[in-house]
Parts: sequence; C-alpha cells; structure tokens
Amino acid sequence: MPRVQIPVTVATRAGVALTATTGDPANNHFVDNDGSTGVIVENSGSTVSRTVTFRVSRTVDGLTVTPRTETLAVGERQLFGPFPVGEYGGKLLIDVDHAELKLTPVRI
Repeated sequence: MPRVQIPVTVATRAGVALTATTGDPANNHFVDNDGSTGVIVENSGSTVSRTVTFRVSRTVDGLTVTPRTETLAVGERQLFGPFPVGEYGGKLLIDVDHAELKLTPVRI
C-alpha cells in the first residue's frame, strides 16, 4: 500500500490543538514539507525503545544518502526538524518500526 499522509498542524497565536497519528509500520508515512516542518514523535510504549527514520530524498554522485534514524526510549517524546526541502524533499518520508510511535507534524 502507499504511504499514509499525515496532516501538518500550523501554529497560531491563538493556539491550536495537537493531534497525534498512530505510526503505521506496514505502510509508513509522509507529510508535506516546506522546510519549516517539524515532527513531534512520542514512544507511547511501556516496554522497549522504538525507532523513527526520516528518509533523505536526494542522492550524492548517484548514491543514496543514509537516512536520519533516531531511537526513542520508553515514554520519550522528541521534536525533530526542520527538514530542508533540498535534503528531504517536498514530501518528508517517515518510517516507524512500531505502532507505539505517535507522530505529530507541526509548522511554525
């Protein structure tokens, strides 16, 4: 199946509710990326660390660039980004290793 799109929450001075999306390790995800996009990732599990991967869209001399892979401990939440369009593309590809990872893309 194709990757699942996650809508990006845009910050406002009035405030906006954040809604997390459950990670889909079978299909993975993408978000629209304008270079000012960040992703809050939370490991909602209670037993083991989980891994999130941000795929780099460009190549160097025809070679694939190693993606950014980060590990989150049990209960940990981190904000990643921004993701420059020249490196990660207009569609940020996100892979998760388990549905215990919750994703919340944001833009300031």
